[in-house]
Amino acid sequence: MRLCVLSFALLLLAAGMTDAAAQSRIRISSDWGVLTATLADNDAGRALARMLPLTLETHDHLRQEKVGTLPRSLPEIARQRGFQPGTLGIWNADRFVIYYVRGEVPNPGIMIVGQVDGNTAIYDRPGSVTVRIERID
Repeated sequence: MRLCVLSFALLLLAAGMTDAAAQSRIRISSDWGVLTATLADNDAGRALARMLPLTLETHDHLRQEKVGTLPRSLPEIARQRGFQPGTLGIWNADRFVIYYVRGEVPNPGIMIVGQVDGNTAIYDRPGSVTVRIERID
């Protein structure tokens, strides 16, 4: 009996992990192209997933990133200073950032909420662009 209950619990756990993994994939679309990304398995990444779909007006900042304001703040998580092309981050709890170059930000750093799977060079141009962020089912 105990083995049967344990097997059932493991089956439920595996099913939940599959659903969570499916929810962590997103599409970022704009007039400049389409990217896919994987959201981080942390409180901020999960909170962002619950906000989707979103449309954000983004602007170029320091020729390294596109930045848009989220409708509400995400929970605070550990921050880091370094980023690479494709890093999806949060600055000031509600500023969604898509980095298209490698670099560092000043303290307190950024909260990492995901990583683009492909090349973010489509955003490596001056100007603003509207992005649509949605889950991939």
